[in-house]
Amino acid sequence: MLKNKEEIKRVLENDGVIAYVTDTVWGLGCLPSSEKAVKKIYEIKKREAQKPLILMSNEVYHLLNYVKVIPKNGQKLIKKYFPGALTVVTEKSDATPYYITSNMETVGIRVPDNEVFKEICETAPGHVLATTSANLSHQPSAKNYEQALENMGGLVDLVIEDYGCHCKGLESTVVGVFGNELRIFRQGAIKIEL
Repeated sequence: MLKNKEEIKRVLENDGVIAYVTDTVWGLGCLPSSEKAVKKIYEIKKREAQKPLILMSNEVYHLLNYVKVIPKNGQKLIKKYFPGALTVVTEKSDATPYYITSNMETVGIRVPDNEVFKEICETAPGHVLATTSANLSHQPSAKNYEQALENMGGLVDLVIEDYGCHCKGLESTVVGVFGNELRIFRQGAIKIEL
């Protein structure tokens, strides 16, 4: 489906930022290892430094290196809702740089259910992207290719077409998993009862 895999790879390897469709809203992302690109995302969005990015991939096992052992209740959520509109926040491992987590000891992980996004991750070196939504801070998230171009064209290095794999337009649900405790930070597309 993706026609520009080489270009995507080249942009990411050169500290670039890309915009792309997911199953929820459009996202911005870069390689987690590129502090320069992460800084660029904060500048593009005018995002507050204390708001962390999350890590997304096409497969959960690519993300496991970035977190400590996920508690059992978190594993259950992952089995039930990945791939899908759920972000699980849990304790980060040393592999996750503090410039992604805003110096916090936790990180959010997610596996979106979108074919174009999956292909982008398969193409990306390491198969993981440090991401956030494709909009300026406090503005609505982009919900289609045209809005992503309008919001991010000229600011990011590449806006990738969605090839008809549209997003649903509702943000992901964000759940913190801390030992036996679950904490809902944002009720989004998936309704979770505690």
